[in-house]
Amino acid sequence: MSTTSKSGKFFESMGTKACKLLAAGVVASASLTPSFAAADNAWPTAPITFVAPFSAGGGGDTLTRLYGLQLNQILNVPIIVDNKPGAGGNIGTTFAAKAAPDGQTVVFGTMGTMGTNHFLYKRTGFSINDFEPVALFGTTGLAMVVPKDSPYKSVRDMITYGKANPGKLTCASGGNGTASHLACAMFQQQAGIEVSHIPYKASAAAIVDVLSQRISFFIDVTPVLAPQINDGALRALAVTTKKRLPAFPKVPTLAESGLPDYEMFSWDGMFAPKGTPADRLNRLHGAVQTALKNPEFNKRMTDRGIVLQTMSREDFSALVLREYARMGTVVKSLGVTVD
Repeated sequence: MSTTSKSGKFFESMGTKACKLLAAGVVASASLTPSFAAADNAWPTAPITFVAPFSAGGGGDTLTRLYGLQLNQILNVPIIVDNKPGAGGNIGTTFAAKAAPDGQTVVFGTMGTMGTNHFLYKRTGFSINDFEPVALFGTTGLAMVVPKDSPYKSVRDMITYGKANPGKLTCASGGNGTASHLACAMFQQQAGIEVSHIPYKASAAAIVDVLSQRISFFIDVTPVLAPQINDGALRALAVTTKKRLPAFPKVPTLAESGLPDYEMFSWDGMFAPKGTPADRLNRLHGAVQTALKNPEFNKRMTDRGIVLQTMSREDFSALVLREYARMGTVVKSLGVTVD
């Protein structure tokens, strides 16, 4: 898997049966993109609801609000973040799928809601074909953290303890089905140790228990953990990406820490209900691209461990299909299920 960030090359291309079955529904709609000359230049004139299918204070909520603030400034209308958490993002995403396809409701979509969940849950309540992919925001690394006073000074220390004490290590995650959950499962599998997974409804609650040393370690997206890492309350043992993150250049990767095949990252973007007019999709896409190209905003997100990526709607649609297939492979290899 490559980690360059131009035109979606960060992602590994996968030509699979799943891609072919879904392509007609996702890519076809993105290709029907008229020129901006035909767009309704007056739109939007009313507030836009940006559904965050996660609890307040979590990684998805934090990012939804950060992107929403930028879009508010660009579109000159209020962006109302509507938290609808539950079932790994399925509840809020299902709500968004049933919203009127007029561009006034969009949803923060993730690798989980648009990929992983469809292999973890028996029923999600929606299909990725229920949405129009609007724009990719970027890719996000995860970090493995411990309390500052933890006896584990490295990943190798933790693995050594885990081998000698099966089941004693506990790994917090931001909830069942999240990238955080899969990262715990992948660590257990590749380290060859038994770890107890402790899912939380929100990352903020998990951080409290990690800080109080009730949990051995926590793996979550870096935007959530960056403040505690930077102020020294949490110690980052490793990051989950193939290469070190610019935000934490001194923190090794898990691949450098004895697990050479370890790689986990998340991605997120904006999605609108199927049937949303193409001119409005284009307007939203253009606003996101403007936000991502803002140097000040780009630096702010880079400092949180996020790699912002601009790409066309067509390329984003193709990426969603590839990632759907990739995450199906990952979930099946880990043997993880939720219900």
